[in-house]
Amino acid sequence: MSATLDQVFAALADPTRRQILSMLLEDDMAVTDVAEPFEMSLAAISKHLGILAAAGLISQEKRGRVKWCKLEPDALKEASVWMQGFGQFEPVNLEAFERFLAQELPEREP
Repeated sequence: MSATLDQVFAALADPTRRQILSMLLEDDMAVTDVAEPFEMSLAAISKHLGILAAAGLISQEKRGRVKWCKLEPDALKEASVWMQGFGQFEPVNLEAFERFLAQELPEREP
């Protein structure tokens, strides 16, 4: 896995950061608006935003005196492609596999 993919999964591991990403699905938001629904300091929210930005999941831009956050959905592509790789395999039915082996392989005496 690449370092970027590690950063994306680390950023997504926190429920606060996942909620922030959900909020940014709607539209760009000022940092103060992002912080509003959370019961934590603006400094704590800024740390969460910094982690999301370092992972490339959001971008931040200063417009006048206000810092705005924007979702960067392309950053999830690599993680999505990586996870889709696990969807291509069917779960193994061990009982059916054992029956198949019993039919195909002659029994050996110890």
